[in-house]
Amino acid sequence: MARAAVAGAVVVAAVAGYLARERGGRPAEGSPAAQVVSPTPTGEIPAPRAADDSQGFLYGRITTVDGATFEGRLRWGGGEEAFWDDSFNGIKLDNPWLAQVPASERPLESDPIELFGVVLARRERPSEVTRPFVSPFGAIERIAARGDEVRVTLKGGGVFDLDRFEASDFDDGLRVWDGGGPAIDLDSLRIRQIDFLATPALGGLACRLSGVVRTKRGDFRGFVAWNRDVALGSDELSGRSGSERLRLRFAEIRALARGERGDLIVTLRDGRALALSESSEGDGRRGLYVHDVRYGRVLVSWEAFERVDFDAPADPAECASGPAYDEFGSQRPLRGTVTTRDGARISGRLIYDLDESSGTDTLDAAAAGVEYALPFERLAAIVLPAATEGGEGGEGGEEPSARVILRDGTEVALSATGDLAAANAGLLVYVDGRESPAYVPWANVARLDFEPLAVGPGSEVP
Repeated sequence: MARAAVAGAVVVAAVAGYLARERGGRPAEGSPAAQVVSPTPTGEIPAPRAADDSQGFLYGRITTVDGATFEGRLRWGGGEEAFWDDSFNGIKLDNPWLAQVPASERPLESDPIELFGVVLARRERPSEVTRPFVSPFGAIERIAARGDEVRVTLKGGGVFDLDRFEASDFDDGLRVWDGGGPAIDLDSLRIRQIDFLATPALGGLACRLSGVVRTKRGDFRGFVAWNRDVALGSDELSGRSGSERLRLRFAEIRALARGERGDLIVTLRDGRALALSESSEGDGRRGLYVHDVRYGRVLVSWEAFERVDFDAPADPAECASGPAYDEFGSQRPLRGTVTTRDGARISGRLIYDLDESSGTDTLDAAAAGVEYALPFERLAAIVLPAATEGGEGGEGGEEPSARVILRDGTEVALSATGDLAAANAGLLVYVDGRESPAYVPWANVARLDFEPLAVGPGSEVP
């Protein structure tokens, strides 16, 4: 009977217009998981900050290889990143900080020597410390194609050359609404340069998705990107319910929840529910991003996900779209104090993991299915577990947790993953008045205390 009811609901939904229609198969649109030591009740979690009209949407001017220009709202990959607080990703070609590490202390990589699947020995060699590039679009001034490289110029003049063919978002292509007209999809091979510009007032845009995401280790509140990319009310959720293939606009969805059998339970705005199975591009198995005002961005895995309740749709003219381009300033250098395991304290400018050097860079680590990307500008301290605890393990046999203390006093426990893992390449500390930096291997770090970043004009990260 329950299945019959669901099937009936599907048919009614189709007749009532809940099945979204689109041309050409595309929507017609105009990071133990962290344990919050002092959890914030759901009703008190700060809501997304209101925005004026469309200021949070990506906007810029594209110059093609044949000299043509297009200017308008942008969306990466056609249906992916659409906002200034979304991230552009790539792989840096080189690491200038590596040359500052003494040769005898340079991090090592271990390559196994195997025979018939059995590891006979390991060969160690100096690590190249290749690092990903991750930056909010709002911090970027220009992206230009240079053969097999992509050059990213940040506000303030910082320049990074990325490997175009190694996990670069650039080759996903770009969709532009030139002059507010119909969408034009540009292949990356046709793009020479993208200059980002402050977003003017744009009318007729769909609302950005926001709501409360409930997980096994707590709730998160903010802008939501379902399946990592689906972020607008005009985007669609596709899947099968019984014999029906559905395409549902997110503007018509009140909530999504994991079913007991791993299916997806969809609650529509009118209260009807249906179960989706065999869903495809929007099914959520890739996890979902939440731009939580407390932490920055978190990635909730499908395994940790329980439910998302979306905010009620509003008049598009009143929708919050996120921070504007002008709200992202130049990068500020990290400064603070490293306390070593033998009690020494070294203060100065910090280069974390031979990579992160500014306040907009993020500390990336996870626990129990939730990955955090915590901007360093929000961090007050990182307290690492005592060396004697290394063999004890943490929850579920994981590495013991580090305590990450935010500037508002909130503490988050993260496992030894990502930027907190043993593979961390260590820190450089540029002590004021000294020509060469001090290098501190990660194994010798007991605690990090960060200075608040200066406000207003000042030195910028090269």
